Amino acid sequence: MNFFDRMSNGWRLGMTSIKIIRENKSLLLFPVLSSAALITVVLTFVGGTYAIFGTDIERMIDEFLGNNQIIAYATLFAFYLISYFIIVFFNVALVHCARLIFDGQTPSIKEGLAFSGSRVGTIMSWAFLSATVGVILQAIEERLGFVGQIVAGIVGAVWSIATFFVVPILAYEEVGPVEALKRSGKLMKEKWGEAIGANFSFGVFFLIGYLIIFVGAFALFAVHPILGVVSGVLSALLLHTVVAAAKTVFIAATYNHMMDRPAGRFDDVDVLDGVFIQK
Repeated sequence: MNFFDRMSNGWRLGMTSIKIIRENKSLLLFPVLSSAALITVVLTFVGGTYAIFGTDIERMIDEFLGNNQIIAYATLFAFYLISYFIIVFFNVALVHCARLIFDGQTPSIKEGLAFSGSRVGTIMSWAFLSATVGVILQAIEERLGFVGQIVAGIVGAVWSIATFFVVPILAYEEVGPVEALKRSGKLMKEKWGEAIGANFSFGVFFLIGYLIIFVGAFALFAVHPILGVVSGVLSALLLHTVVAAAKTVFIAATYNHMMDRPAGRFDDVDVLDGVFIQK
């Protein structure tokens, strides 16, 4: 399969994901709830820092980060731990609802959240591992400077590829975080051909979306600056929400396909075997 065929297939898969989201708009609530929870966490950490140090940022850096790295890294670990837990918790809920849709059912938000709640121990274990990796990469960046940034970037990219199937594995396979990582990496190694098409299509969605948002916001800015800024920000948030949900649906579909389970509309598209092929 040549490059252009993969781009065409990737576009079809991306559009199929968008169609599923359009037909099941309630799925958008999961990334919305996830974002709201993450914003709350950030505000909590920022508020706590402000309560301790006030507006004296330089003092905060010197006393909190510079002179006590143990506390600094512990705080960073806590932030990563909570953030990863929130992200994976809501993604597991979305994946489960997507699977129910693939099976011809009509899931509810409550069902998705209840399922994630039943997997909370596994999700927390994964969040712990992810937070540990995140802190290690941050330490490498800080201690090795430019070289550290390159190393952390490469390791981060490999980590992203290796963890592609982690969310559905955590949802449906009784394994711990390390085994989930191994399972995901094994599936990628065995099945991932040159599947850049789908990710490319989501990138194109962002490009087209931002272009439309920019033009619309610019036109409204001419009417009133506040109107242009507000509409641009809200449109960008909506774009990110839709694409994030669509990508998670795509991951759920490909995992189902590889496990010989129904994949809903994706079975009709009939190109998943061209994207995830035996190497």
